[in-house]
Amino acid sequence: MAPLVGPRFLGATLRLVVLSLGITMILVPSRVQATLEVDPQVLYQQMKDAYAKAQASGWGYADQLYYLSMIFDAGRAYSLQRPDDPAYGEIATLAVQMGAALHYDPLTNHDAATWYVREAALWVEKNSNDPTLTQEAQDLYARTDAEDGDPEVLARYADADADALAHDFPHDVEADTLPLEADWRAWELTHDSAWRSKAIARAAQPSFPIAHLSYIYGGAFVDAVENALSNVPGFSAEDRVNAAVVYARLKNVGELQIIAHVKALPPDVYLTTLAPADEYFGPLKMSILGIENEMKHVNFMLDYKYGNLESGSAVEVADSVEDMQRVYPQDRDMAKLLYACIQMLGRMTAPEDVDTAQRLRGILTVEYEDSPEAQSLLGLSP
Repeated sequence: MAPLVGPRFLGATLRLVVLSLGITMILVPSRVQATLEVDPQVLYQQMKDAYAKAQASGWGYADQLYYLSMIFDAGRAYSLQRPDDPAYGEIATLAVQMGAALHYDPLTNHDAATWYVREAALWVEKNSNDPTLTQEAQDLYARTDAEDGDPEVLARYADADADALAHDFPHDVEADTLPLEADWRAWELTHDSAWRSKAIARAAQPSFPIAHLSYIYGGAFVDAVENALSNVPGFSAEDRVNAAVVYARLKNVGELQIIAHVKALPPDVYLTTLAPADEYFGPLKMSILGIENEMKHVNFMLDYKYGNLESGSAVEVADSVEDMQRVYPQDRDMAKLLYACIQMLGRMTAPEDVDTAQRLRGILTVEYEDSPEAQSLLGLSP
């Protein structure tokens, strides 16, 4: 397949400004034991079609976001099914180039693609002779690595990346709102009120498109503004001044226009959001029922004070859950499974349990940030 060459700025998930929530339909694969019944070549062609469509329409920001999303989809499919195909490296290179160009950040990206971006970055770092591309791969890897590392590091990356994107795409509604989302997500993740203050201050600026708030954080953000005005403890005097400005702007808007995250895929390549009951995941090839039963068994043994003796079994269950997440990230029970697995691992103290729980916590709180389970884990009201 001939290399695909595009403009410098290309992109991730298409988000449309609508008056009500859209349906998120996102295709996701990975190099795991599970089976993915989607032809990678079909997704490769879909990626090329997205490029052609964006080329014809002038490469608007939404076009660029959608194109990167298609790159992620094709790359994940090749990673799962054909990792030795030459197209694997081609798409990994594209993912790094375009991810860097669009300031990809796990905290504000909605593709559930962190694992693939990490894998693509490692491949490029190992195989590229281009110093610029190698540096881009290293920078992207650092961001994906921060997902299960220090939340404050991830927050700082997100803040800087969002600012850079807004600078690169001036007067674009979604690019303009991204810095607020980054700071609000940073507040939720770290509980550092400085990030919340920064988010409120951003929304108070006359240039901020206050009418366009994402459904992911919009409701909670407005609640915070009202709490600041109601003298709820924890807000600074400056917060209350900025909140008054934001509240006045919101009153003038009337009905908010909510940014929903939508990606419409053709029926022949759309991956169901539900993992089949007869599909198997992880090194022990567990079905969903098998995962749930083994989790119950481990918890039962922990109730009888077996403690770290159950560590090996618990990590194997976690590996199966993570495998499933890579292939079916939109499964309706994904957040619940991640949360249950984290709770189970938290009952043990072996290093492998602690490390695995931290990794799953990063996935849940960053990639499923609006789920009740993530909100509960972060100590927030869902």
